[in-house]
Amino acid sequence: MKNKIVAANTRFAFKLFGKLTKQEPDKNIFISPASVGIALAMTYNGAVGQTQAAMAIALELQEMSLLQVNKANAQLLKTLENLDDQVELAIANSLWAQQKFPFKRDFLQRTQDFYKAKVTNLDFSAADSLATINYWVSENTNGKIETILNKLNPQTILILINAIYFKGIWTNPFDKENTHNRVFTLLDGTPKQHPMMSLEETYRPYYRGDNFQAVSLPYGTGRVSMYIFLPDQDSSLEAFHTNLNAENWEKWMNQFDKMNGKVILPRFQLEYEVELKDALIALGMGAAFEEGNFDQMCAEPVCVGKVIHKIFLEVNEEGTEAAAVTAVEMQRGLSAPTFTMIVDRPFFCCIRDNQTGTVLFMGSIVEPKSPTSD
Repeated sequence: MKNKIVAANTRFAFKLFGKLTKQEPDKNIFISPASVGIALAMTYNGAVGQTQAAMAIALELQEMSLLQVNKANAQLLKTLENLDDQVELAIANSLWAQQKFPFKRDFLQRTQDFYKAKVTNLDFSAADSLATINYWVSENTNGKIETILNKLNPQTILILINAIYFKGIWTNPFDKENTHNRVFTLLDGTPKQHPMMSLEETYRPYYRGDNFQAVSLPYGTGRVSMYIFLPDQDSSLEAFHTNLNAENWEKWMNQFDKMNGKVILPRFQLEYEVELKDALIALGMGAAFEEGNFDQMCAEPVCVGKVIHKIFLEVNEEGTEAAAVTAVEMQRGLSAPTFTMIVDRPFFCCIRDNQTGTVLFMGSIVEPKSPTSD
């Protein structure tokens, strides 16, 4: 079942990334599909009906029951503990609930049992509530992401957060003495001087694909690697993106062979933040927003308001440090509709048997008469 959730997460990852690259084709885009997937899986525990079906399609969970999803994620999270002496990976989950809001005990219990989520009741109107949430984020990303929320919407009743921190030391570190400024050519063809690290002839996994080459740069004992895919000069990153999907990914992963070679890689750092609502709606999750049905979460109408994703990444001669946070804001949904109907003008009415649909009486009343008194 663990393999099933990994396959589902991989399909979701490439669909989401594809939507984001189309939104901003000329920008740096870097996401943690694992973080987004875990945060939305916790949210999925509260969904029912059409909302649950829409989320299942977007998250590629159609073939699994909710219990299977939760058990598989719990098993996967356990497997990701203690990866390697040279690799640190910490995954933490938390739920921040508006005080006195009637959340269902089963929903909260599932997030604790399967996702080890820390559940905290907060008064969101209190001055220090935002700082409390952001402090947890900073603590669980080793200070690399200090804030995930800048303000709290008055309609917010629950915030589900996943945080991931990663630090890996290269199996074969780059020698700092081999780092020199070289030309890096931007999308528009503009040349830019940038520090480039160089790793001399080494024996490592390499793949020559159609219009691209790829190399695997392992960390520690090799359980975790960074994969670099470089489109050919007569191709483009945009063309590569069109072929980037889960099916091709699996094919490529099986075709790496070890070869001697030299790698020259930019030393870089980036921070990236994106609101995922538009991308998730494009993937079919629209039912979760605005008119969401989260009856397993609470009895009152709530919906997903925002899904905020934030990334930190640094790649240098020693290795890689990365952090990701995903926050799902649940907000009060549309209240149960009310209406006022003052029948003070001519009207139509009927008497109907609702089981068979038979209309027993019907007519228009243009001047109502008072009942005759005895």
